[in-house]
Amino acid sequence: MAIESDVVVIGGGLAGATAALSAAHEGAHVHLISANESTLRQASGLIDALGYPDPDGDADPDGYGGASASGPLVDPFAGIEDLPEHHPYRVAGADALREGLALFDDAVGDLYRGGHTDRNALVATTSGRAKPTARYPRSMAPGVVSDERPTLLVGFEADTEYDAPLAAERLSAAGVPFDVAGATVAFPGEHRADATVTRLAHALERDEDAGEGRTTRQRLADRIRPHLGDAERVGVPAMLGDERVEEVRADLSERLDAEVFEVPTGPPSLPGIRLADRLFDALDEAGVSMTTGTPVVDFESTEGADDERIDRVLIDRNGARIPYVAEQYVLATGGLVGKGLDSTRERATEAVFGCHVPQPDDRTDWSAEGAFADHAFARFGVEPDGTMRPLGSDGEPEYENLRAAGGVVGGADVAREQSASGVSLATGLVAGRTAAEET
Repeated sequence: MAIESDVVVIGGGLAGATAALSAAHEGAHVHLISANESTLRQASGLIDALGYPDPDGDADPDGYGGASASGPLVDPFAGIEDLPEHHPYRVAGADALREGLALFDDAVGDLYRGGHTDRNALVATTSGRAKPTARYPRSMAPGVVSDERPTLLVGFEADTEYDAPLAAERLSAAGVPFDVAGATVAFPGEHRADATVTRLAHALERDEDAGEGRTTRQRLADRIRPHLGDAERVGVPAMLGDERVEEVRADLSERLDAEVFEVPTGPPSLPGIRLADRLFDALDEAGVSMTTGTPVVDFESTEGADDERIDRVLIDRNGARIPYVAEQYVLATGGLVGKGLDSTRERATEAVFGCHVPQPDDRTDWSAEGAFADHAFARFGVEPDGTMRPLGSDGEPEYENLRAAGGVVGGADVAREQSASGVSLATGLVAGRTAAEET
């Protein structure tokens, strides 16, 4: 038996969640299909909009004040009009980014900061560089680079990915407007050397016994205190609990008499997990039904006199093909990294519907010299019209009732621009809204 809805969204990342929320807010009955757990769980939790629009910038794109000739953008909206014509922001419009950010703010509530201004904030990362971002978790807010209070960065001996003294040295060399030092301490308690981030976070959240009558938080404060010096704030890896991160931060801040904040880390990412949980709660509250852990493996379409329409998509559930039927579909499966695009030595193709992906015919033109160069493959994706319908090689919509959002949309090098989240929000908002309007 087919499962029916007004709009089916394929993909459970930020773009898919945004499209689903946008369509649901327009009154559509929405079903979201995700092949795996949300990719947000592997992300930093920072929401970038546009950090570096200069396509000729050749410095490290994570650098503080120098990723391009013009440096990081203060106002992400100010750079949109200078982007290429086929960039997703130019196609969707600057208002789509603004409205997408507003939708995000409404969905996450007090979990995030930055919604009071159009200006980017610079947030220090574990690499010792500052990332321009439009929205950032509340737990990271005291660590923004514009805050001039003396800072101590703290890493843990078992966490080899974060060298706090090196990060402090890099920030200081970059000219941040505050004194910064780094220290490495042992995480309290008896934990295996390969203990997961979530296990350590739970130890802090539960304030577990750490031996000799001291709890995990007490022990951690004891080990940080000798390194404080004049520091008025303390940055630690983003593992201060799961559901009660603000309680843990407040407790440690009181014990140290310095404001504690989280530094965004790589995967697995607790801020990303918190964000995914909050967004999926918002989807549930909006009445969006969801199917997870089952990929879309095929589809059926009908070719009419004037257009071709998708009739249904089929998911694979334990070998059985289950049809999902809707009036409109949104494709939000990600780009090359997210496997929304397939690639061989000859061609890159969209993985679900086989939509056209503009690309150089000569494979040698896909990339350029240098890791941070202007690579053509980084901009691969479908080319949409103003309502986010993917266009064929003839410039006409591939399917009348299909729209695309997020990383599967081409035209932007989101890593160099620091624009991935914003592109997901802007295109997801337009795709979801226009899909709902056609039901």
